[in-house]
Amino acid sequence: MSLPPGFLDELRNRVSISSVVGRKVTWDMRKSNQAKGDFWAPCPFHQEKTASFHVDDRKGFYYCFGCHAKGDALTFLRETDNMSFMEAVEVLARDAGLPMPERDPRAAEKADHLSELAEVTEAAVRFFRMQLSTSAASGARDYLKGRGLAQSALDRFEIGYAPDARQALWTALTNAGVAGDKIIEAGLCAKPDDGGAPYDRMRGRIIFPIRDARGRCIGFGGRALSPNARAKYLNSPETPLFDKGRALYNLGPARSACGKGKPLIVAEGYMDVIALAEAGFEGAVAPLGTAITEDQLRLMWRVSPEPVIALDGDAAGLRAGFRLIDLALPLLGPEQSLRFCPLPEKMDPDDILRQGGTPAMSKLVDGAVPLVQLLWQRETEGQVFDSPERRAALDKRLRAALAKIADPGLRGHYTDEIKRLRSEFLRPARREWSGRPATGRFAPPAKPLSATRSTRLASAPDNAIAEAMREELIIATLLCHPALVSEFESDLDRLTCHDPALAQLCAALLDGDTPDDAQTAELLTLPHVAIAPPVRSSDAGFVRLCLRDEFAKYFARDGLTAELRDAVEDMGDLADEGVTFRLARAAEARNSSERARLTDSTDLGEDRAALSSELQRLIESEVWVKRKK
Repeated sequence: MSLPPGFLDELRNRVSISSVVGRKVTWDMRKSNQAKGDFWAPCPFHQEKTASFHVDDRKGFYYCFGCHAKGDALTFLRETDNMSFMEAVEVLARDAGLPMPERDPRAAEKADHLSELAEVTEAAVRFFRMQLSTSAASGARDYLKGRGLAQSALDRFEIGYAPDARQALWTALTNAGVAGDKIIEAGLCAKPDDGGAPYDRMRGRIIFPIRDARGRCIGFGGRALSPNARAKYLNSPETPLFDKGRALYNLGPARSACGKGKPLIVAEGYMDVIALAEAGFEGAVAPLGTAITEDQLRLMWRVSPEPVIALDGDAAGLRAGFRLIDLALPLLGPEQSLRFCPLPEKMDPDDILRQGGTPAMSKLVDGAVPLVQLLWQRETEGQVFDSPERRAALDKRLRAALAKIADPGLRGHYTDEIKRLRSEFLRPARREWSGRPATGRFAPPAKPLSATRSTRLASAPDNAIAEAMREELIIATLLCHPALVSEFESDLDRLTCHDPALAQLCAALLDGDTPDDAQTAELLTLPHVAIAPPVRSSDAGFVRLCLRDEFAKYFARDGLTAELRDAVEDMGDLADEGVTFRLARAAEARNSSERARLTDSTDLGEDRAALSSELQRLIESEVWVKRKK
C-alpha cells in the first residue's frame, strides 16, 4: 500500500518520538532536559546500566552511543516490536488520531509527479540566482546593498532576480528541456486565456525562494523594484506543491535553530526574516504575506511551544496581533502558547536592527508579553470605564474570550490573571474615612473602635474595605508567625492585595525575602491588626486555626461575589428557578464560611448574622431589579 504525500510527515509531527520510546525505557531525569526535548535512557537494544541512548524530540530521531542504533519513531516500533512498516504506521496513526488513508494505487505516481515539479522549481532557483549577477539586475543589487545584505546573505537565502521580460524564464527552462505544462503547473508561468504564448509570472522583481521543512523549493516570493507595480510583493499561486496558508518562510533553518535553544520569532516579511537571521536570530520565520492561519500556527508550535510574534509596530501590525488572539485562544494548551513582542510605532525588526543592533532586538524579544496581556490591552485600550454598564460590558467580552479556551486548567489560570488585571485597572483610590486623613501607605480608620475585628468588619463602609482589612490581618499574622508561611503558601498566593504596599509584603513572604521594616511596623500599628488575637498569640495551633478561618471567609466572599455577578447577568429578562437556586446556594456557602471556628464572642455571632442578613437583602434586590426589567 502506498501512502499519500505528506502523510508520514504529518504522522511524525503529531506523535512525539519521546512518547513512543518512553513506553519501553525509563528516562534518566538527571541527564535529560525535557524543556528542550532532550532525553537520555539506558538503551533498549543492548544490555547496559548507563544512559547512552539519546532521543531528540524536536528532530524526531534516536541514537545509541553504545550500539549505534538509530532511527525515528517508525524504526523504533519496527525494531522493538518486530512490526512491519505498515503495522508501525497504523500504530502511530492510532496514537495520533489520524485515519489510515484508503488504498491508492496512484499514490506513488502522485509522489513522483510532485518530485518532478520540485525539480522544475529548483531549475528556476538556479536561473533567478544567475540573473542577479547580470547588468540588468544592477538596480536589484543596489537595493539589496542598501538594505545591508552582504554576498553571504544572498547566498544563504538564495536570493535572485527575475528579468523584466515577458518570457525570460519560460525560454530558459524550455530550452533546457523542461516540459511547458510542468512549468505552468509549478506556478512559474501562466497561459493567457486568449491562447497566446505563456508568460513569466515574476518580472522585474527580487526573488526569494520559499522552501518547505524538507528543504524542497515549493514556490517564490517576489519584491517589485518599480514603484508603479501593482503589488509590492507577489507570491507564487496555489499549486500542488505550494499552499501559502500552510507554509512559513525559512521554516527549515528556523526549526534547526530552535532545536539548539534559539527562540522562534515570527516576523512579517522576507526582509525582516533575513535581517533577523543575519543578526543572530536564526529562528525567524514569516507568514507569506497573509494573516497567520491555523495551519501556520500549528506548524509554529511543532517547532517551538511559545513562538514570539514580532509584527510591525503600526496599526496594521497591532490589528494582526489582535486577530491572532481569537485564532489562538481555542488552540491554547499548557505547553503551547504565544508571546507578543511590542515593536516601536512605525518600525519593523529590520529598522530596529539598523538603529540599535542585536542588543536592541534582544531586549524587545526578552520583554515579549504573554497573550493574556495583549488580550487585556485589546479589550481596554482607549476606553473609559466610568459606569457600571461599561464595566459590565468589559466583563462580558472577557468572559466570552476566555470561554474559547478548551483546556479547563489553563482557562482557570487565564481567569485568575484577568481578575488580577481588572482589579488593578479598576481599583478605586484607597478611601480616607471621615474624621482624619490617611497617613502613610496603610490608611487607619477615622474612628477606632474597641470592638473585635469581626465587629469592625460588619460595620465597615463597603465590602472592598472589609476585604482589604481581612488581607491586612492575614499578612500581619504571617509576618508575626513566619513559620506558618509554607503551610499557607498556596492560599497566600491567591490573595488579591489591592494595596501596593501590602502586595510587596505578601511577595516578600512568598519569596522568603526580608519584609520592609517600615511597612511592617505601619501595618502592625493599625487598630484592627493590633487587637487581633492571632497577631498577639504565641500558640501556633490557635494561630493556624485563625488563619484557616480568615482564608475561608476571604475566598468564600470572593467566590460569592463572582457567582452573584454571573448569575444575575445570566438571568436575562426573567429570573428562572435555576438562577434563584444558584443564588440561594451561593448564600448558603457564604453563611457556612461565616460560621467561624472560634465562637468565643457574642458580638461575633451577632455580626455574622448581620452579614448574612445584608447578603440576603442584596440577593433579593438583585433578583427584584432583574424581574422588573
